[in-house]
Amino acid sequence: MRVKILGSAAGGGFPQWNCGCSNCSGLRSGTLKGLARTQAQVAVSASESTWVLLNASPDLRQQLLQYPEFAPAKATRDTPIIAIILTSADVDCVLGLLHLREFQPLRIFATPSVLRILTEENSLFRALERSVPPVEWIPLPMNEPIPIDVNLCCRALPLGGHFPDYVTPTLRKTLPKKDAVVALELCQGDKRVLYAPSLPELTQGWKDSIAHADLALLDGTFWTDCELSHLTGNKKTAREIGHLPLSGENGLIEQVRGTKGAQRVLIHMNNTNPVLNEESAASQTLRDTGWSVAYDGMEFEL
Repeated sequence: MRVKILGSAAGGGFPQWNCGCSNCSGLRSGTLKGLARTQAQVAVSASESTWVLLNASPDLRQQLLQYPEFAPAKATRDTPIIAIILTSADVDCVLGLLHLREFQPLRIFATPSVLRILTEENSLFRALERSVPPVEWIPLPMNEPIPIDVNLCCRALPLGGHFPDYVTPTLRKTLPKKDAVVALELCQGDKRVLYAPSLPELTQGWKDSIAHADLALLDGTFWTDCELSHLTGNKKTAREIGHLPLSGENGLIEQVRGTKGAQRVLIHMNNTNPVLNEESAASQTLRDTGWSVAYDGMEFEL
């Protein structure tokens, strides 16, 4: 199984277009040692000719054009992308679907609630149904492996969390909370990849999933719980918006410490996270504890 990181930042990318924090300013001026990053996007291949996208980032068109693996065959209207699997209805996870509207048949997997949000409340996504045959919207069951491609299966793991603010109160009342945010476990043979760009909390079941994975791509959005309030005045904590912070007594690093198994890689890095500065104390702490930080173009072979 081949895993390719097309984008590794949280919403807005890094640097964020309207942000003048020390990280973004330092990257622009060349005084910060770090890498520019587009918004989080992962592609997985279980064969030599097909790819499955995990979510569809707002930067998807740019990301696909950057790598030859995603080019169509010569003189054809085609794509090696055979499916897209969504972890939520968040704008950063679904907006890129509109880049794929060029009359291309697609299979899109998501929880029943996410499918309802996209197909019932958002007429814009009907642009995907112009192809012949039209897009397939396929319900993604919880905790049940389903086939996606040859020898590639996916299992959705419920995370709870919240539906996006743009969902109307009327529809929100009818949607089960368990459908709001999921993580994905992809399996080919005995190889497992765990993808959780949003991780509201870490239960024992989650620790077991990490231990059994060969590669765990986990939520690296914020370093501290109060990061946004300190830098931007946002009153919500990291946990309140669905992201377990990395540091602190109950942070992701400490909770996973001692757990065997997976190669652990952080993804969905917010532009405010000090880890993006490779010379920071936070970045050194990660290296000392065996974590890696995803970057655009990073690859894994399992």
